Amino acid sequence: MVVNDNKMVVLGAGWLGQALCLKAKELAWQVQGTHRSRDHEHDFQRQFALEDGVLKHDVSLEGAWWVCAIPPRSRSSESNYLDTLQAGLELAKQLKCKGFILCSSTGVYPTDNGCYDESTEINYQSARQQTLYDAEQLVLNAGGKALRLAGLVGPERDPGKFVAGKELSSSSQQVVNMVQQQDVIAAIFSVLENWSNANSIYNVVNPAHPTKADYYQQKCSELGNQPPTFTSHEAGERIIDGSAIEALNFHYQLPI
Repeated sequence: MVVNDNKMVVLGAGWLGQALCLKAKELAWQVQGTHRSRDHEHDFQRQFALEDGVLKHDVSLEGAWWVCAIPPRSRSSESNYLDTLQAGLELAKQLKCKGFILCSSTGVYPTDNGCYDESTEINYQSARQQTLYDAEQLVLNAGGKALRLAGLVGPERDPGKFVAGKELSSSSQQVVNMVQQQDVIAAIFSVLENWSNANSIYNVVNPAHPTKADYYQQKCSELGNQPPTFTSHEAGERIIDGSAIEALNFHYQLPI
C-alpha cells in the first residue's frame, strides 16, 4: 500500500483551519486539525488545549507541515494565545515538523493611511498589534514563516450580512483590504511548495481595494439588505500590498 508522505497539522481547525484540513485531505494529505474539545466530529480532529499551563493534546503526526490558524479574535489580552502558540511550536519541534506557518493578520500594520508591504517597520500602537507582532517573532525565531491575512470572506462570511444596517465607525471613503478563504488556502500551499525559496513574511490581500461605501453597498444590494452608514466621509487610503507572494507562482483567483 502506498502511503502519501504529505502531512499537515492545523492548529485551530475553525472556519479557516477546517477548510484547510478539508483541502489537504482532498489532495490526499494525512491531516490532523485541532480544537479545544475532546469530542471529535471529523476523523482528522484532535484535541489541543492549554489549560492552567498544562497542554492536553492527541496530535501525533510526525514529519508534518504545521499551520497555526487560530483566529485573530483569540488574540485578545485576556487569552493565552502566545502561550498556546509557544506550546504548539514546542510540540511541532518534538514531532519533527518540516516547517511552521503562522496565519497572522494585516492588523499588525499601522492604522494610518498609506501603502504597507512586508518591508514596513512595525511600530505597534495597540495591545492587539503587539500580540500579533510578538506571535510572529515567536514563529520566525523558530524558523517558521508568517502570512499576514487581510479581512477574510467566503462561505458563511458574506460582508453584506454582517454590516447590514449598521453604523460603522470608519470613513465611507476608506478602502477595504480583503481576501477570499480559498485564496488564503492556495497561498499556504504555495509557501509550503516553495519553502526553501519563500520569504519569511507575506501579505495575503486581494489586489482590489474599492471604497467601503462602494464595497458594502454592492454586497448588501446582492442580498437585498440595508447598506451600512458611516461616521465619516473623509478621504483616505490604507492599502496593504499583497503582491509579493505572486513571486511563488501564486495568483489571486477569487473576487472579494
